[in-house]
Amino acid sequence: MITLNTPIDMHLHLREGKMLRDVIPYTYNQFAAAVVMPNLVPPVDNKERLESYRDEILQNSENFTPLMNVFMREYTKEELEDLKNDIFAIKLYPAGITTNSEAGVKSIENVYPVLEIMQELGIPLSVHGETNGFVLDREREFAVVYEKLARDFPNLKIIMEHISTYNLVDLLDKHDNLYATVTLHHLLLTLDDLIGGALNPHNFCKPVVKTPKDRDALQEIVRSGHKKVMFGSDSAPHSIENKLKGAAGLFSAPVILPALAEFFDGDNDTFQKFISDNARENFDLNIPEKEVVLVEEEYIAPQMVGEVKPMFAGKRFSYSVKNF
Repeated sequence: MITLNTPIDMHLHLREGKMLRDVIPYTYNQFAAAVVMPNLVPPVDNKERLESYRDEILQNSENFTPLMNVFMREYTKEELEDLKNDIFAIKLYPAGITTNSEAGVKSIENVYPVLEIMQELGIPLSVHGETNGFVLDREREFAVVYEKLARDFPNLKIIMEHISTYNLVDLLDKHDNLYATVTLHHLLLTLDDLIGGALNPHNFCKPVVKTPKDRDALQEIVRSGHKKVMFGSDSAPHSIENKLKGAAGLFSAPVILPALAEFFDGDNDTFQKFISDNARENFDLNIPEKEVVLVEEEYIAPQMVGEVKPMFAGKRFSYSVKNF
């Protein structure tokens, strides 16, 4: 048996409407809180939209704290002062780089005034760090942007979201204000799982899964218990119809804790740090405590959740979440 204290998903997509209602039980039954992404249509980029979305999440969940993000734009200081107590962070998407990011940032320098205000107010910055270059190079190329941001805003906490390459792992010890989230799919999969045999569109995400060298670097830093590395699923549901049309994102929520229990293989202290303690300490998160228990009973990942095909659909795991 594994007992986790207040697990937190530091990067989650819930969508809206029926899809939200279908997928959210797989989060609130396994996590005390989650950082919810704002790249909806229209984006969550003002207080009214934020409050409406948060209310929808709360109305469809139990014993769960949504940590809200807003979509980066050119906010005024008055807007950020008004938003500060309602958000965890502001999410920066380069324009057009991933799902629903067409209204994203075209030039980092354009939002420097916003970053100055965020640094002053103590609002963290969350970043989807990719360029528009060759797909396997996009994160590596973005490393220079992370380093520039870290130097130019030394008191701004910057989260490198869903890192998938060894180059970004190396940045964690170079800059005090850089942090990282790691997903289940980047921790376990490589490009072979996407295109090594028959094309598997259900393993397609952005950033794409990469080489064994990259995966191994992620596994090493996670198993080390590095205090700046936190779990963020980037669980991103799409209808099976849209996945077959090429939508980027894996819906990993149904398999996260069983899969991580097998990955940590008895190292429950490091599991606890990765799934909760590091995030709470790094960002001083005051989340109502919630105990989640995994028992050594077979769990079979669902084949479908509503219109969505989960990661590892049909796979058998040796751990299951108690009472779920």
